[in-house]
Amino acid sequence: MSTTKASAFAASRHDLSFGGIVRSELAKLFSVPSTFWVYALLVVLTLGVTTQMSFSANFTWLEGGLTQPGMQAAGVNAIVLSTDLSVLPVSVLGVLVVAGEYSTGMIRSTFTAVPRRIPALLVKFLVLAAVTLMVSALAVAIAIPISVSALASNGIDVRLDDPDYWRGMTGSVGYLVSIALIAFGIGAIARNVVGGITMALGVVLVIPVGLGLVSGASETLIWLKNLSLLLPFNLGRTVSMHPGYADFASPGLPLQHPEGEWILEPWQGALGLVAWVVVLLTTAVVLVKRRDA
Repeated sequence: MSTTKASAFAASRHDLSFGGIVRSELAKLFSVPSTFWVYALLVVLTLGVTTQMSFSANFTWLEGGLTQPGMQAAGVNAIVLSTDLSVLPVSVLGVLVVAGEYSTGMIRSTFTAVPRRIPALLVKFLVLAAVTLMVSALAVAIAIPISVSALASNGIDVRLDDPDYWRGMTGSVGYLVSIALIAFGIGAIARNVVGGITMALGVVLVIPVGLGLVSGASETLIWLKNLSLLLPFNLGRTVSMHPGYADFASPGLPLQHPEGEWILEPWQGALGLVAWVVVLLTTAVVLVKRRDA
């Protein structure tokens, strides 16, 4: 074997290694301008919404003031509300990462370099998860001191030694990562950018809001409201909600839950999000083995 052929063979083997696939997927992810725009928008939304909500929160009108659990919930809510908007760009990116390659035909080159296909799909999944985790965690880390300082100026003292506060923060980050991966699974199944984005936004936002409006119109539709709790949007809310939310949302008045309505715990919300990711990824893996590129 000549030196040239040996070098080519070694390079080929290197490209097929796990590290080579990771480098390739990172290069593809950041070679698309939309990646930078989506992550920049995520940071801007997190900081913008957090700042606005923190400076506008004011409970001076409340006799006796807000309870400490209520203050903690206000601190969590000021940051977590940004995720309701951030899920939109993150969902789009999750679909684009995989469906975009099918639309351009680049997926054929990917599967030529990695003939077994599944490693390529899983590395895309892991790269998206890792980068989204780092960016969203950075955004939340910057937002926390901004929120605490702004809320303090309004007489709301958020204590950072509260484990439920940090559970809410990590829950909001995990929620955004889960949404990106759910959208990724949908994109891998749809293999079409427009169709994938439509389906992802429907599952993540449109259907939960629609079910919430319909079920809220009648107390006889509790089963429909319970069904909506199993959708990613509401599962994410469950994961990131602080136990003092009742004192914050309706100070002095307990939250009313109609008979038969489910009340999910944060760990149940986390398991629900994991179930969504696992089911969609498993379906995508099965289909990618059976379909032609």
